[in-house]
Order: sequence, then C-alpha cells, then structure tokens
Amino acid sequence: MTERFALVARSTRGAYTESWHFGAVAVTTPDGRLVARIGDPTVRVFMRSIAKPIQAAPLMMANGPLELGLSPEDIALLCASHAGTPAHTERVERLLLRGGFDVADLACGAHEPLCEATAEAMRRKGESPSALHSNCSGNHAGVLLACRLLGYVTEGYAHPEHPLNRRILELLARFCGLGPPDIEVAVDGCELPTYRVPLAAAALAWARLADPAGGGLEAAERDAVRTLIEAMATCPDMVAGCERFTTRLIEVTGGRIVGKEGADGLYAMAIRGPMALGAVVKIADGKEGCRAGVVLDVLRQLGSLSAEEFEQLQEFYRPAISTRRGVVVGAVTPDVHLKNGDEAAEIETGLAESAKR
Repeated sequence: MTERFALVARSTRGAYTESWHFGAVAVTTPDGRLVARIGDPTVRVFMRSIAKPIQAAPLMMANGPLELGLSPEDIALLCASHAGTPAHTERVERLLLRGGFDVADLACGAHEPLCEATAEAMRRKGESPSALHSNCSGNHAGVLLACRLLGYVTEGYAHPEHPLNRRILELLARFCGLGPPDIEVAVDGCELPTYRVPLAAAALAWARLADPAGGGLEAAERDAVRTLIEAMATCPDMVAGCERFTTRLIEVTGGRIVGKEGADGLYAMAIRGPMALGAVVKIADGKEGCRAGVVLDVLRQLGSLSAEEFEQLQEFYRPAISTRRGVVVGAVTPDVHLKNGDEAAEIETGLAESAKR
C-alpha cells in the first residue's frame, strides 16, 4: 500500500526534517479525464464527509427548498461539517422542527463543538454538548427531512439498507462514474453510511459538482447540484465556521472554489473556474496538520488560485510548530509535486481493476 502514496509535506524542527507526510491526489474534469495526480489515483478511500452534498441531493430533488422554505444558509448547513456554534446549532434545531423532529431524533451522537471558543464557553457554564453540536447534525437533519418529504420511515434512517440510503448510493455511483456494486459501504463516525471508492472517482464526483452540465448529469440532478453548491459558495460560515480553512477558502475565492473537509486527512474541492475541475486529497495516515497546506499547493500548481488569494490564505499554508510556551521551533511545509494525467489510459484500466477489489 505504501507505494500508492507519495511525499506531500515535511515537518521540520530547527534546520532538520523530523517527519515525512505521504498522500495521494486526483484531479479530474467533469467528463472524467484525469488531468493531474500524486501517487495512485486508483487507491480506494472512504468519502466520509465529502459525500455530504450528494447525500443532501435527494432533498433538493424532492423540492425541499420550496416545500420547507429552506434558505441558502439552511442548505449549506445540510452539507456542512460545522463548528457547533450557536449559529449552527440553533439553525439545525429549526430545520428539525420543520419536519416535526427534535434533537432526540438525531442518530449522529454528541461531541464538543469544533469551535474552541464555543466549547470553552460551554465548559465554563457546565453545559454538556448535545447531538446538535455534532459537526454532522445538519447533514442528519437533511436526511430526516428527505425521509419526511419522500414518504420513507425515519426509524433506522442511518442504516445502509434504509431506502433513502440505497437511493443515495445509486446517486453517488452516477456522480462517481461507477456502478452501485463497485462501491463498498461501511459506517461513518456519525453512523450514516460512508462509501469507499477510487480516489479518482471521488474527484470525478466533485468535478460534476463544479460543473453538473459538463458532467452529463440529468436535469434534476443538475438543478440539485447548482442549488447545493451555490448555497455553499455564498454561505461559507455555515459550511464550517470559526474561521476554519474551508470557510476561508470559499470566502477568499468568492465561492469559485468550494472546499469540503473529510475525516482522516481527506479534502475535496469543486473548482468552478477558470477551468472546472474536481480534486481530492488524501493524507495517507489520516493526520490533518499538513492537509490545508497540501490543498493550497495543489491549487497553486493547478493555476486555480491567484497570487492575491494564495497570499490571503498563508496562515494555513505553512503552519508553525511551537513549544508549549508558544515559541516557534519549526513548521509543516508542503512538498507537493503534481504529475500530469498523461497516463490516462493506464488510470482508466486501473480504476476498472480497482472496482473489482
């Protein structure tokens, strides 16, 4: 497995390299052409939270925005790994109420808010987090609302065999250019299904989010994607929040690039210009300290970030390594070398073989 990943970053202490970070990258066009890569683009990865926009698509296709009066902020939250601030949790609670649900109906479990200021304020007050604070609560609220509009039972909504999840699997397969049997299914940390696909297939899904017409999606799917991506592009605080990398990337690029983090070192981008592309980064060991810098270097090498945009995101590019007293003693530095996609025929064969494993 190790030969399927390449060096993407280094951690230095003083003048010396202390750690080496490996990963894989795939970049595709909406019609499925591999244009750039690092490592093996056929390596299989769990999509984790980068599947959230596609999991929200059935609600859009059921006319959810009109039927439920969903605002762009609401729709962005359906796709989010949010920070658990009051702005997030209160909106999730209102979403649940629109379907006649409450926090007890959420299967995602509870954890402390990802926003440290919110978590610290709760600790000072002696408050315990609820399922609303889960970064996946908006995603789960959207699934519940889709069940309500489509007439599915909500009991067991997180189970892979639930009819809505079977529908999502079929939709995801079309986005990824695969058949449903080619996608392996397991359980995510929030208990919804998570989908294991070749890295290049995940990149294709995000390329089709960037340009649904260019990706050959059906009319209803195109409309759903445009609604979802435009909401994420215009409401970046709902997608992540607390000045996290995803929020800043969307803000700085004016929504031209819509990013989405996934657990265990995963990151996806719908690059809507100057050329429509989908890109997915996977850090091999799942550690995330180098992830944002690698993402930025990939975007820089693709020509998808202007110099001014790159400069505005510098705080994420080369994060410092500090002592417990705050003295800077090193840094995490990207070491990204994108290769072009001239092995396209070989990659397509590799994807076919990967789908059999």
